[in-house]
This record gives sequence, structure tokens and C-alpha cells, in this order.
Amino acid sequence: NYIDLLSMSDFRLALRFSAIFAVTSVISSYTIGLGLALLLNREMPGRGFFRVALLLPWIIPSIVSVASWRWMIADQNGIVNQALDLVGVGPIFFLSSEGWAMFSVILIKVWRSFPFMMVSCLAALQSIDQVMYEAAKIDGASRWQTFRDITFPQIKGISVVMWILMTIWSVNDFETPWLLTQGGPSNATENLIVLAYKYTFTRSDVGIGSAIAVVSMIILMTLALLMLRRQEAEE
Repeated sequence: NYIDLLSMSDFRLALRFSAIFAVTSVISSYTIGLGLALLLNREMPGRGFFRVALLLPWIIPSIVSVASWRWMIADQNGIVNQALDLVGVGPIFFLSSEGWAMFSVILIKVWRSFPFMMVSCLAALQSIDQVMYEAAKIDGASRWQTFRDITFPQIKGISVVMWILMTIWSVNDFETPWLLTQGGPSNATENLIVLAYKYTFTRSDVGIGSAIAVVSMIILMTLALLMLRRQEAEE
């Protein structure tokens, strides 16, 4: 079964999409989360409201969240295409085109994941000693220099842990691609977990399905080991 996997095109496609899905989800959700955390860490009107409101994508159950997105972008009569039609943009078939389907799955994953990054980054930012910022201000450091030399080094440890943890969740994500596209069109959004499910329960090929599951487990265990070693290094 493991030898057969090497010659299976759908396995290679699933492995490729899993890597793209994980990397883009982690980078995008972290960038958005860190940006919002930096903004919410400052004194601003309605800060408490925005902190709660931005947690909604993370709090809403995944099946409700993904089903709502699917309803909005499913076809040319969806809310998103109706809004695009108002500005003169033709309908976009988000779930019928391979490129748009991949974009949609990744976008929704990022939308569901950035609140976790935001909350974690915000907690890390609030633990930084403000004396360092005062010293940097006295020395005439710019905002970019302050972020580069003070903020990011102080949150780098927790950031690495978050990157690895989010990568594990992304590789292991079944509900987002399955509820949105079921791996289609043409297997474009089929990750390893969806592929293992299809072979085991749809095609009744338990051998290949189990082999894919074991490969996924090895990948996840490797990522988990990296996270544990990183935590030990930080301690």
C-alpha cells in the first residue's frame, strides 16, 4: 500500500495541497492576527468591543461557519456574487473553478484561524516590559525599529509555537475542505485527511486509506515533536 501511494497522482495532489493549505494559512492568519493584536494593544475607542467582535470567527462552530460561507459563495445567486454584480463585476464561480476553490478554502481557513493568532499575540505583547519601549523612544527609534528590535524578539518564542500548532491544525483540517468542496473540483482542494476518508469510506479501500492516514500521522507527529523541542528550548 505504501509503495502504491508513491505512484498515485491523487496522493501527490493531496500532499501538495496539504502543504500549500498549511503554509498559506499559517502565514496569512499570523500576519492578520499580529497586525490586529498590535492595533488592539494600543489605547483606542471601543477596544473592548473589537476584541470580542474579532473573536467571533473562532467561536462560531465550524459547521455553521463553513456552511454560511458556502451559502454566500456557492453560485452566481450568492450574496458575494450579487454584491460583485452591483459594481459591474461578472459572477465568479468560487467552488467550480480549481483556482478559485483553492483560494476560497484557504480564505475561509484564514478567517477561522486569525482570532487564535490575534489573542495569542495580544497576550504576548501585553507581557513585554514597557520600559524598553520608553528607552527606545528616548533613543529616537522609529516604529519599524521598535518592532524589529523589541517587539518581535520578545514574541518570537510564542510565535514559533503558534506557527507549528497552526500547521498541525491545518494539515489535520477535515471540516473546512470537506464541508465547502468535498475535495473538488477535480481533487483541487483534497488534502490528506479528506483523501484518507474517501478511500476508506467511499471507495472501501481500507488498505490505501489506512496508509494515507499513517502518513498523515507521521507528518503530524513530526510537527508535534518540533513544537515540544521548541518549548523545551524556551524553558
